[in-house]
Amino acid sequence: MSSFLRTRALPRAARAFSTSTQRSSFAKMTIVGRLADSPELTTTSTSQEILKYVVGTSSGPKDNQKTSWFRVVSFAPEGPQRDFIASLDKGTLVYVEGDATMSSYTDSETGNPRTALNLVQRRLEVLSPKKPAA
Repeated sequence: MSSFLRTRALPRAARAFSTSTQRSSFAKMTIVGRLADSPELTTTSTSQEILKYVVGTSSGPKDNQKTSWFRVVSFAPEGPQRDFIASLDKGTLVYVEGDATMSSYTDSETGNPRTALNLVQRRLEVLSPKKPAA
């Protein structure tokens, strides 16, 4: 056996991974779906303007499709990019990358506990314009 193969065959030291809480963690998510409505410009309690929109994704056979809804927030600064996002129409097919978080709340209509998956947009691409009316 050559010296190259012998060194390759030797077991390597195990890697150590930290489980300390000092490292920040995040969940990144990519979704492709259609806008549920046009994005809405809102102001936060700290007077920062943000864009909010909802993306719907469908899966399953045509006669039994299930739709999942994802709330997305964009912190795009005032300018052409934010204006472009705000001008998108309901039904536009988009690709969104973002940081995902789960939140829990109580439904104001039923009083039932609910959970929601929220994304902070990092990247958005328009894949196709609004679906034509059939």
